[in-house]
Amino acid sequence: MLKAIVSGSGSGAVMIVAMPDPDHVLLIHEYAAGFDDYALTLPKGLVDPGEDIITAANRELMEECGMGARRIEPLVELSLAPNYMNHRMQVMLATDLYEKRLPGDEPEPLVVETHAIDALPALLAREDFHEARAIAALFIAREKLRTERQSESWW
Repeated sequence: MLKAIVSGSGSGAVMIVAMPDPDHVLLIHEYAAGFDDYALTLPKGLVDPGEDIITAANRELMEECGMGARRIEPLVELSLAPNYMNHRMQVMLATDLYEKRLPGDEPEPLVVETHAIDALPALLAREDFHEARAIAALFIAREKLRTERQSESWW
């Protein structure tokens, strides 16, 4: 059987659900070459050689949003088209944010927007919000946060 597989690159990739407060998430407008248009999505990028996923997530957050995080934790690992790609992305939840910008590799400054994490239906109605990994990451983060809040209110 002939297998056609597109290989992932380097040390992996991270996508960051960055929460400036318990109810909001940071999203970025970035150029999506595959669509030749701009898309609203989560900050993300490759893990550089020698970096762990937490360091990479914090660096990407600083480069793309001008924010760092004092707390970053793994949320979920997502794959992209596993029938023919071996690319995996580590989704990270970043909280306790602070201002810090690092120069990035983007060809132009990114526009950062803040959205309520409970307003996912409104985001899904937007024409520029369609990246499946970002959508999945936000639903997973929202459910994790809801579960944590419910268990805290139990006590």
